[in-house]
Amino acid sequence: MKLYGFFRSSAAFRVRIALNLKGVAYAQQAVHLLRDGGEQHRLEFRRINPQGLVPVLVDGGVTLTQSLAIIEYLEETHPEPALLPDDAPGRARVRSLALVVACEIHPLNNPKVLKYLGGTHQLDEAARTAWYRHWIAEGMAAIEARLAGEKETGAFCHGDRPGIADCFLVPQIFNAKRYHCELAPYPTVMGVFGRCMAVDAFERAAPMKQPDAEG
Repeated sequence: MKLYGFFRSSAAFRVRIALNLKGVAYAQQAVHLLRDGGEQHRLEFRRINPQGLVPVLVDGGVTLTQSLAIIEYLEETHPEPALLPDDAPGRARVRSLALVVACEIHPLNNPKVLKYLGGTHQLDEAARTAWYRHWIAEGMAAIEARLAGEKETGAFCHGDRPGIADCFLVPQIFNAKRYHCELAPYPTVMGVFGRCMAVDAFERAAPMKQPDAEG
């Protein structure tokens, strides 16, 4: 398998975690999202993913985009260890938690959105940072309430083994730390984060552990 990604892309980070948890070997192809206007805009990459986004996973003759779709594909093709619970309500819960990050937090704080706010709307860095922190706070408050209040929460987002929800939560916490977001109000979230980062599959997937990492 070949994974096209960028060390700091949270979406690519999610897929790296899942691949590591599954024990699937993969090669990485770096796509620098900032250099020379962004390598994702080059014609050769657009031929691979017309949307011009990472991650992209190539598995033989299959090319996959969008992190959740890629991770679900890995779950179906490499079912052990499972990243989804056995029961339908549990699977729905895990997907719901993952989608809070994928659909409610990350899209509003994506680099292309921040760039648009700075360019078209001429928001300065302080205003863009305030925007970022607002959506982190709103999303993390919701996740904290759910993890703290739902009986299915265990050592990880769902039970006592890491799964898809954890694959999405951890990269978002990394991003929140980059923007110096206040995370003390989310003790349950941060407890799960700490336990995830004690797992080798998460630690090896971290941005600064990647071949294309920059200081």
